[in-house]
Amino acid sequence: MPPKKNNNNNAKSGGGGKKKGNKGDDDFDAMLAAAVKDTSATAAKNHQPSAKSGTGGAAEGPKHRSYADRDPVVPSAADHAENPYPQVPEGCQRQTWPEPTIPVREQYPKGNFPAGLVTPYASDPYAIDAASATNDGTSRYLSEEKRALERATATELSELREAAEVHRQVRRWVQSWLKPGLPLIYIADKIEKKLEELIGKDGIRRGQAFPTGVSLNHCAAHFTPNCGTDEKIVLDYDDVMKIDFGTQINGRIIDCAWTVAMNEGKYENLLRAVRESTYEGVKQAGIDVRLCDVGAAIEEVMESYEVEINNKVYPVKSIRNLTGHNIAPYVIHGGKSVPIVKGGEQTKMEEGELFAIETFGTTGRGYVAEEGDCSHYMMVPGGETMPLRSERASALLKHIHQNYNTLAFCRKWLDRAGEDRHLLALNQLCEAGAVHKYPPLCDVRGCYTAQVEHTILLRPTAKEVLSKGDDY
Repeated sequence: MPPKKNNNNNAKSGGGGKKKGNKGDDDFDAMLAAAVKDTSATAAKNHQPSAKSGTGGAAEGPKHRSYADRDPVVPSAADHAENPYPQVPEGCQRQTWPEPTIPVREQYPKGNFPAGLVTPYASDPYAIDAASATNDGTSRYLSEEKRALERATATELSELREAAEVHRQVRRWVQSWLKPGLPLIYIADKIEKKLEELIGKDGIRRGQAFPTGVSLNHCAAHFTPNCGTDEKIVLDYDDVMKIDFGTQINGRIIDCAWTVAMNEGKYENLLRAVRESTYEGVKQAGIDVRLCDVGAAIEEVMESYEVEINNKVYPVKSIRNLTGHNIAPYVIHGGKSVPIVKGGEQTKMEEGELFAIETFGTTGRGYVAEEGDCSHYMMVPGGETMPLRSERASALLKHIHQNYNTLAFCRKWLDRAGEDRHLLALNQLCEAGAVHKYPPLCDVRGCYTAQVEHTILLRPTAKEVLSKGDDY
């Protein structure tokens, strides 16, 4: 489980007090502070046992509300003087600020969603130079056969670009208000609510690809707060938090993550190590490239860094049992793993594949193990057909299949759907093999871990870093 916070942390709600600024900023800070105060005051009430459980409890309404539902409406406009969202082509709508309110598909009614970073194969996508492309990369771009294949996948590409644009807009907004003192469950709830608004939530056709990860410090991945005591965990100034959330449209998933450190100078080299390692992995990836070669290149960059924390120097290590992966429709881990150390699989990347290139760096031992209460779960393909003895487990499995299918979900979402006494039935589904659990993955306590992740598509003519933005 993630590091526990002491009572002093729980008392923090403003991240060091209000900063001086213009009236709009002051109003926004005041509203945010009020929402955080409300979160702290109602946390204990929010996870009281309900009088009724199971699927029948849903008729009474959820017992656990999203903390983001308490946020006040923030007046926003596209012509706001500080709007950081880019201008859009004629016939499109620019996003609003200080809060994005326009669904992305309404911004681009003709479906001309912004492309990611497109680069020829065998060239550096972060230092674009057409002259550096190999003959193979150039020939693929000019090949009429490859261009015809690309046209055949135009719908898939459009869906991926829309999902990627949603991710970029949500994370830009998150970066504007994130600060110490906020409860992790409030951070996750705000992200998930805004994601659903901008993507135009529509069942399992459009929405969140997996629970929002807000893993702290030695916890590298797979932590989102459960209802209960997790609601009291807050972000501290010296924390290192990995924010990992995914978007999906018709099962086309964008998996993208970054690391936040409010005390950025303290962890600068750790953050740089994972950023540059991910860039190197993206650079090396391509059609017919061996996965082991990508891993070796990533490790070489990662372990060229060291970081000084509290007057002690730590080498930055790749977490050797965490990997990137390919992505299949509605399945976040498609079967291929992209290592972040040398000595991995000889398997090759193939044309048309979608990959999440992600790296994890640590000041610890470089190996994670499962620790703490589980929050992430996922139904296996075909899991909905498994026979079960328990009626309660069967009802829960039906709910999971209808609402998430093979997309990952978390216990908090079940609570808020009225399934507030689900743990026994959920464990029965895991024991039967219909659902897999994914507990928090942690290095040794006291260390710090960081992550950066991008989703790339190996198009027939070129490689596209779909999730690339001007932030990372």
